[in-house]
Amino acid sequence: MRKIINSPDHVVSEMMEGFVSAYNRYYEKHPRVNGVISKQRRKDKVALVIGGGSGHEPIFTGFVGRGLADAAACGNIFASPDPNTIYETAKAVDQGKGVIFVYGCYAGDNLNFDMGEEFLNDDGIATAHVRVRDDVVSAPKDRIKDRRGIAGDVFVVKIAGAACDAGLSLEEVTRVTEKARDNTRSIGVATAPAQLPGIDKPIFELPEGKIEYGMGLHGEKGVFRTEWQDADVLAKKMYSQIMEDANLKIGDEVCVLVNSLGSTTIMELAIVYRKIKQLLSRDGIKVHDTDLNNYCTSQEMGGFSITLLTLDEELKRYYDMPCYCPFYAKGELTGVGIDEDENEMGTSIETEPEFDENDIDASEIVRSKKGELTVLSAADTRNMLLYIADKIIAKKPYLTELDSAIGDGDHGIGMAGGMQKVKKKLLKMEAETNVYAIFEAAGKSMLLSMGGASGVIFGCLYFAGAKDMNAKSEISARELALMERKSLAAIQERGKADIGDKTMVDALLPAVEAMESYCDKGLAAMLRAAEDAALQGVENTKNYQAKFGRAKALMERAIGHQDAGATSVWLIIQGMREFVEDKMTV
Repeated sequence: MRKIINSPDHVVSEMMEGFVSAYNRYYEKHPRVNGVISKQRRKDKVALVIGGGSGHEPIFTGFVGRGLADAAACGNIFASPDPNTIYETAKAVDQGKGVIFVYGCYAGDNLNFDMGEEFLNDDGIATAHVRVRDDVVSAPKDRIKDRRGIAGDVFVVKIAGAACDAGLSLEEVTRVTEKARDNTRSIGVATAPAQLPGIDKPIFELPEGKIEYGMGLHGEKGVFRTEWQDADVLAKKMYSQIMEDANLKIGDEVCVLVNSLGSTTIMELAIVYRKIKQLLSRDGIKVHDTDLNNYCTSQEMGGFSITLLTLDEELKRYYDMPCYCPFYAKGELTGVGIDEDENEMGTSIETEPEFDENDIDASEIVRSKKGELTVLSAADTRNMLLYIADKIIAKKPYLTELDSAIGDGDHGIGMAGGMQKVKKKLLKMEAETNVYAIFEAAGKSMLLSMGGASGVIFGCLYFAGAKDMNAKSEISARELALMERKSLAAIQERGKADIGDKTMVDALLPAVEAMESYCDKGLAAMLRAAEDAALQGVENTKNYQAKFGRAKALMERAIGHQDAGATSVWLIIQGMREFVEDKMTV
């Protein structure tokens, strides 16, 4: 499939430039990060910031406006925004009343928005968050916090924006938004797969006559695959599952959204709604409002989702409040009359691709001596991390292929893009003499740039273990092992993963244990043992169901596939070993 783009590396920056330029009367871009900010936001109120991966337009950028969000923090394609983007975007719209974040419940979004909130709290800015979790098939009721957010984002953002504009306190806005979230339920199906810009095959294959049932928002596989069904049969089955979960009863009132995932037409959505309305009328449930539209998309994916928002008088009042943006409007608010050339921030757009295909030349690697190293000096550490960065960049296609099998295919791009940022940072640190400062700088570069779960987790692999350590001009095998144990603890504390969860921890934990067992035998022996342990951890992930990330909803269908994150851990440790042994291959 050919997409109407230039370079796949510039998709997000060029999309954002065009979007803001087209709707200049309503929006401005944050000068330093990929944040879209409303020019028409009300003053002296709680700020609403939404966000997530790009590629789902018009959500999230298109739901910034009067009565809606004040700003949107935008990540790379199908990847959450990084903490710095979240922090900078929210700080730009904070008015001293606090900031509430609304976003879909995905591992990467949860990790990055949590860290963004921490940065804001450090600045004295009060924050709260509501994670949308409307997908009823992604987890049972007793694990409702594991459910992912899909098109229910639309209703929750609408209610949250109205509550903010009504002048409620941060605590009250959070309460109302949580009520909207808890009263929203969705289910989706796919009839055709999505394809990422720059990737030469779809995220998954869907044979003729099959439907993926229980779709997420990122083009990942459904919960199960079923035979093709007529619209009425499919709509009835989806409606029944929502009703079973929602416990709606005679006399209840709902809003309905039938949302296209990208390529499904309004005609088809209307046919689906026809059956949904018949079923609601049969069950004595009143429809307050209906939307048939493309709001939460996944590139050109075929398919749709059904969302019901159960109303009470409070939610109805906020739902009926007027709002306006170019893609979504309620009431009489049109937003006309704003000077198209107005730019409150008075700044120009600065963009940088998430991964630049033209910036892949290997670094000049210089070692302090030939043969095996017994310690890591600051200079050797810097060159080792540059070598690892080149290695990961070279493995981008391999990591993309692994992640496409059970995820959304963005891991290779994210890792390679993060490693490009590491290289740019380290190339400016030639005079640094503190080993830990080099690890910390490399980790922070990844953490603040990559987005997705990988940005926080792999950033912590370097950053967390080195942070707050006393300066050292060289470190031994034992000190490297201690640093990685500290990093592992931080990663598990933040991500909550353990052995058997099909994450990078499956490779990192045994590698760290091997480091601790072999650290007295020297740097090279320790890293050989760690590499072997990490590789076995990678192999073990093929036997596990996923407990985190977008592969979680696949359940047993994820078995047989190795985890891309664990693979990256193994490659990083392999890179350490190759550098220390003077056996570099890139």
